[in-house]
Amino acid sequence: MIALISLFKEDRKFEKIHDIFGVIKGSEEPDRYVILGNHRDAWTYGAVDPNSGTASLLDIARRLGIMLQSGWKPRRSIILCSWDAEEFGMIGSTEWVEENLADLHSKAVAYLNVDCAVQGVGFFAGSTPQLDKLLVDITRQVKDPDVMGKMVHDTWNEMNGSISIERLARTDSDFAPFLHHAGIPSVDLYYGKEFPGYHTALDSYNWMEKHGDPLFLRHLAITEIWGLLALRLADDPVLPFDYQVYASQLQEHTNALSALMNNSQAVNLMNGFISDLSDAAIEVLKEAKVYSPPEDYESKLSFFPGIADAISRSGNQGADERDTAIQHEVWKVSRAIQRAARVLRGEFSRQNEQSNFSSVVTP
Repeated sequence: MIALISLFKEDRKFEKIHDIFGVIKGSEEPDRYVILGNHRDAWTYGAVDPNSGTASLLDIARRLGIMLQSGWKPRRSIILCSWDAEEFGMIGSTEWVEENLADLHSKAVAYLNVDCAVQGVGFFAGSTPQLDKLLVDITRQVKDPDVMGKMVHDTWNEMNGSISIERLARTDSDFAPFLHHAGIPSVDLYYGKEFPGYHTALDSYNWMEKHGDPLFLRHLAITEIWGLLALRLADDPVLPFDYQVYASQLQEHTNALSALMNNSQAVNLMNGFISDLSDAAIEVLKEAKVYSPPEDYESKLSFFPGIADAISRSGNQGADERDTAIQHEVWKVSRAIQRAARVLRGEFSRQNEQSNFSSVVTP
């Protein structure tokens, strides 16, 4: 007779977590922060998740230390962050963002995240749209770790037939609180996708050395891209943001929304403000040159979640009530786009802003 015994031990207790920071104070704009982050807690050995990213972060710290010893100082402050308790729901980064939300919301330039630096072949990146151009430019400066004589940009482009940059709608890494809570422009970088040993005992140094990155050249490439992004954002006299890309992305989303809505009056309003945002972005770029040195609504409208929710909830509503609810959400997005254009122009909001919107979108 064979007896099968299952054993389970549960141990619930409170533990302290510790976030660790390294700060290089900016020489000219010390109250503006370029933030680099990686978590250091792991489910098992964690060679990929997170230690590949931790190794890259430590190497950036080492290189910045050498530059500081040579007399260099960044224009803006650089903050290097090692997060704790990421695997329990981004607790370390989220608590820090929430505690410092007011400062970060107004003073953080960008958050640059690397979680699993290397988990396979091929460069992948996600970002908010205004950082797309900078990211692409940086990859033209870094040698490809797998193909001799080519740059990362070349193989990245060849892999998909064009440059493919993901949008950071997910919430599975430490960029989530920075982007979704504080609205800070963000980037996420990594080599390889769908690592089969993720969160298992196979995530080991042995796997990394034999299969993931035998010569550790992919680690080197990620470190260089990450570090160069930080240096450009910390040192460029005019921040290298491109809001024309942002306006173009919003236009793509609005076109998808327009195809799903019978009443396009409110969408036309959004189109007008997106055009205004694009014009404002062009004006900012010109000024910088002068003065510087599906099948369901939810999947199709993940970029406009408030509108998607309103459409989903409207199934049992009457036509008038449905249109009013949806147009209200469209109005809120339109207002945010209009305010973005005004921020780029340095304008204040007008007192009659709400009444102008209401008169246009109310049926």
